[in-house]
Amino acid sequence: MDNFNFYSPTEFVFGKDRENECGNYVKKYDGKKVLIHYGGGSVIRSGLLDRVKNSLDSCGIEYVELGGVKPNPRDTKIYEGIELCRKENVDFILSVGGGSCIDSAKGIAIGALYDGDFWDFYGTGKNVEKALPIGTVLTIAAAGSEGSGASVVTKEDGMLKRDVGSDLLRPRFSILNPALTCTLPAYQTACGTTDIMAHVFERYFTNTNEVEITDRLCEAVLLTMIKETPRVLENPDNYEARANIMWAGTVAHNDIVGVGRSQDWNSHGIEHELSGLYDCAHGAGLAVIMPAWMEYVMNHNIMRFAQMAVRIWGIPMNFENPEYTAKAGITAFRRFLHDIGMPINFEELGAKEEDIPMLVKNLGIGSGKRSGFVELDANDVTEIYKIAAHAQI
Repeated sequence: MDNFNFYSPTEFVFGKDRENECGNYVKKYDGKKVLIHYGGGSVIRSGLLDRVKNSLDSCGIEYVELGGVKPNPRDTKIYEGIELCRKENVDFILSVGGGSCIDSAKGIAIGALYDGDFWDFYGTGKNVEKALPIGTVLTIAAAGSEGSGASVVTKEDGMLKRDVGSDLLRPRFSILNPALTCTLPAYQTACGTTDIMAHVFERYFTNTNEVEITDRLCEAVLLTMIKETPRVLENPDNYEARANIMWAGTVAHNDIVGVGRSQDWNSHGIEHELSGLYDCAHGAGLAVIMPAWMEYVMNHNIMRFAQMAVRIWGIPMNFENPEYTAKAGITAFRRFLHDIGMPINFEELGAKEEDIPMLVKNLGIGSGKRSGFVELDANDVTEIYKIAAHAQI
């Protein structure tokens, strides 16, 4: 196991009706003028936005609103939020929604206190030195942004999808009420499951040896998703299954399962170009890319993929031919994704094979390589996209 620091200061407020307490938590973290940031009409129709406002009112906290966040959040909305925060002297941002809302709020949090363009920090490695504090009321288990320091945003000029990471972007508090996810369409639930599992797999496939504790934590989260997702698809109102999924989504990405080990984020990076160009759901894109990436890099460490097959998918170990076991595990993962309603190839996703050169170019590798479980150059990424284009069960 490698040396590590683990820092996860977010206060998680979990359970039924806890959104009614958000005013208390904004006050606890010294918020006096709040930007309520949200997406479409569901938070309005469900009454969630009114409950949040009532909670803020009861604590004497002023607020302004900015709705309209889209999936794969856009830089244009963030610029709008930055301007509003400065005009209204906002000192706290409250995101009410899913990962896209939270990621957009994080972009606003950076830009409101920065003299330049907030985009300077995305995909550049530039350090965030200050940001407005953030709180969240989560409505979908997926991105894990409610407990992480990461934000992913799309720049409309060129539809480039880039990320930034900083502990300053970790929410001060996150309110997690699993009941808020019960009205999600099945497709969104399945996309969330895929994103959660991808967050774990990006940590599971490591070149670090002797990491049994985090191996087992990763496997526990993955087994939970495999058990609970079919249950909520069959019965969307199953609160207990929703609760397990919601907490799994948080621990999958606050890095508790990834400490002390090298990680691989190439599947996310490769997928970002798909959801950037086609505006597809991030989870759907990952369902197409991640098994293709697994197929391409499997031979780098056959036994790690065989371990995945045995421990996660219950496939008997073929000691004479570990490659058979490893391949069976990848097939089982792809079949699970198919069974929960996810696309498994370009055609089902709505992507085009002829766009692969553009996707690779937009990824920005050039003549270099992306580090990870296996270093990938532009030719490697091209081959992964080709596998993804034609994948079958």
